[in-house]
Amino acid sequence: MEIKSYMTRIGQQARQAAGRMAKADTATKNRALTYIAGAIRRDAALLRAANQKDLDIARDNGLEPALLDRLSLSDKAIETMASGLEQIASLPDPIGEISGLKLRPSGIQVGQMRVPLGVIGIIYEARPNVTVDAAGLCIKSGNATILRGGSEALHCNQVLASLVREGLKNAGLPQQAVQVVETTDRAAVGELITMTEYVDVIVPRGGKGLIERLMRESKIPMIKHLDGICHTYIDDCADLEKAAEIAFNAKCQRYGTCNTMETLLVASAVAQDALALLARRYQDEKVELRCDEKAYEILHGYPYLARATDEDWTTEYLAPVLAIRTVNSLDEAIDHINRYSSKHTDAIITENYSHALRFLREVDSSSVMVNASTRFADGFEYGLGAEIGISNDKLHARGPVGLEGLTSLKYIVLGHGEIRK
Repeated sequence: MEIKSYMTRIGQQARQAAGRMAKADTATKNRALTYIAGAIRRDAALLRAANQKDLDIARDNGLEPALLDRLSLSDKAIETMASGLEQIASLPDPIGEISGLKLRPSGIQVGQMRVPLGVIGIIYEARPNVTVDAAGLCIKSGNATILRGGSEALHCNQVLASLVREGLKNAGLPQQAVQVVETTDRAAVGELITMTEYVDVIVPRGGKGLIERLMRESKIPMIKHLDGICHTYIDDCADLEKAAEIAFNAKCQRYGTCNTMETLLVASAVAQDALALLARRYQDEKVELRCDEKAYEILHGYPYLARATDEDWTTEYLAPVLAIRTVNSLDEAIDHINRYSSKHTDAIITENYSHALRFLREVDSSSVMVNASTRFADGFEYGLGAEIGISNDKLHARGPVGLEGLTSLKYIVLGHGEIRK
């Protein structure tokens, strides 16, 4: 395959399809989403077989456990993909929405209209569910998309791509509105991120190495996050039973995700009791605890214990490893988070209303939580239907990126024959 001409053809088809998608009405887009959801349920067995083939190859190639976890497609995950599409279909269509209409002294009315971004290139590793989430959100928001999944999920993505094309065709929409790059050649990525005439935005979803490469080489604006170094702070005014439940879930519900807690901060005043509660739970899961000096002393005798180094505060483990630090105050906790956090998701456990408000206001992350697990930082859990990714940038979108994050605003002016004097 000649990569440059292949990618150019895909880009041209996407740009042409984007024009038709921008004009598609809500009912037609929703019909496509419903068709795709039905096809996923109908062909669940085919999807599982393709996914098993990908998993077998990945294990033979020594893929890391965190990536194997992301690659795996359970019955529940397949149903979540289908129901996610139906949730997207049920959401209000943002395209064409007019806001902020104001009458000016000249007699004109000035407002803003929400419009699609155009063509969105999405580059991701391992997770086949991204194929469906991205396709669904781009369809509903009137965009065309070029999807370049990882070689690990090749067989599963090919099946999903055929189901998406089927749904688009049945709804009367261009099948080229969602295209999955069929080659695993890395040169295809290099072409995609430099096709400024065809692609408007790049969304990378993958490991730090992939995103660092794209940051260096892309000529197209990106919606991205680099790390998921998420914190939970157990305040001195926390309900410790509640804190233990949340901090256990935030770490152990799933290790290989960007919203998994990687550092636990504990107020010194409650550290003895809080860590005693958590140690029993973490020990059952064989979680290695890398602790500062005070936490190390409290947890002396815990079988999977190590002293933390400075590097631990900046590490996204994606594994059963947790850094723990004791702090003397809310100020110290906020300072630690704003220094070491990747600005993804951070949470406080407290019954003190003032502490909660300060934490919400002063922690500079894309999602900030009170008395909830960081694992909720997800487009589906936020009611967005799904997410195309999570952004810890401040422009153009921040946090889980759903429909509105895939749109832009243009000014509109309504007049009655006014001229400027």
